[in-house]
Amino acid sequence: MDKMPGKLVIKQLEIGKLAIYCYIVVDRESREGLIIDPGGSPRKILQAANEEWVKIKFIVNTHSHVDHICGNAGVVKETGAKLVIHELEKKSLTRVHKGLLNILLGGRPSPQPDILVKDGDSIEIGNSTLEVIHTPGHSRGGICLYGENNLFTGDTLFVGGIGRTDLPGGSIEVLLDSIKNRLLVLPDETIMWPGHNYGNSPSSTIIREKIYNPFLTV
Repeated sequence: MDKMPGKLVIKQLEIGKLAIYCYIVVDRESREGLIIDPGGSPRKILQAANEEWVKIKFIVNTHSHVDHICGNAGVVKETGAKLVIHELEKKSLTRVHKGLLNILLGGRPSPQPDILVKDGDSIEIGNSTLEVIHTPGHSRGGICLYGENNLFTGDTLFVGGIGRTDLPGGSIEVLLDSIKNRLLVLPDETIMWPGHNYGNSPSSTIIREKIYNPFLTV
């Protein structure tokens, strides 16, 4: 398990066929944790969690695109964790065509979500709390998770890039508004953990993206 200062321990795993970053986030004291975007390779994810005796309490999808959810079924089955997604993504999570695409990516159709969240909600693991930030633009119900100086951005913001906006529910204007008015207002030292390995480093900071991200500096 990666050792991080503070209350949280964070493990970043590159999984699946599309350079997805899945995260295991653990409250250091209680060992309760959650998994963000199990986009395939459930055995790899579960092994990483089991190595540190983590009790997985939640599976959180930042949005319902198939590359981020195709490991939901396998991880939920093995952990019994509650599946969490934004309320605007509920219907699209389990649509028939999504199930077929999940299978093509080596997973299984996602189960129904157990918990629907909205902007400002909190997800608690042990003594740690992650805040839900609604960041539409890549998808209607896209979210980021923020807590303990860490920001998990899904496909909203990448290292040196931003999410695509040419899929249903996407909008470049809405996405940039979400990034600039919901994410870049966070403390400059906030560590940013993206949803794909697309950049020149596995993580970044808010101040670095403000200065160097070409999509945000024009």
